Amino acid sequence: MKRLATTAELEAMANRVRQGIVTGVFHAKSGHPGGSLSCADLLTYLYFNEMNVDPQNPTAEDRDRFVLSKGHGAPALYSVLAHMGYFPVKDLETLRHIGSYLQGHPDMKRVPGVDMSSGSLGQGVSAACGMALAAKIQKKGYRVYCMLGDGEIEEGQVWEAAMFASHKKLDNLCLIVDNNGLQIDGKVEEVCSPYPIDEKFQAFGFEVTEIDAHNFEEMEKALNFARANQNGKPTVIIAKSVKGKGVSFMENVVNWHGVAPNEEQFNSAMQELLEGGNGDV
Repeated sequence: MKRLATTAELEAMANRVRQGIVTGVFHAKSGHPGGSLSCADLLTYLYFNEMNVDPQNPTAEDRDRFVLSKGHGAPALYSVLAHMGYFPVKDLETLRHIGSYLQGHPDMKRVPGVDMSSGSLGQGVSAACGMALAAKIQKKGYRVYCMLGDGEIEEGQVWEAAMFASHKKLDNLCLIVDNNGLQIDGKVEEVCSPYPIDEKFQAFGFEVTEIDAHNFEEMEKALNFARANQNGKPTVIIAKSVKGKGVSFMENVVNWHGVAPNEEQFNSAMQELLEGGNGDV
């Protein structure tokens, strides 16, 4: 499929992805808009310009794998998959509805393009390690990407998996920490500080790079670095992001972690996104 090679194309698609997020959460009357919006740019770049994936063949053996360990960010993943053509964009309006395949957390058995069911925080990175190890054992060339939340890395299982990844020399594994600074209970540094994130991962044997999560040029450099890395060390990209990015009244407001917009807020958000992008969903 055609890659989105320019910053303008990526920005336009990320804007449409955000519209899909807001649309889905509004129709669900529940969900997690803040952390979905914060990772929308990263997911757009991964799927439209980095990973080897094909909507026409979602289970291809040689495809790159992606695990959304912060499974509550499902509205962002669903919106990206829909805009890639894995399923109709219109289906985003069924998010969290009874009978819909688009439930509140990703389900690998029901959603085309989802490589791992997730939602129990801390567990996704272990699954990603297993995928990366399988590729090594089977001498396959696919890469594995896994996105975690910064609040999520307070979970101990994350660090057990990090130790495993380094021990098994999984340089085909790239973790991405969506570092928006907020979790459901408040600021991550006040709830149970994970800082310094970079030094912790370095101590666990990772190559570490930090980026602005809304800068596509920095994403390109970091992901090129991760792909070129063949020294036996897994890579982590610490992506400094803005919770609620793209909808001004949601940005950096912890209450938008898990609250759906009402009709007035939905209309305001969509108008803002429409004015800032190229077309609607």
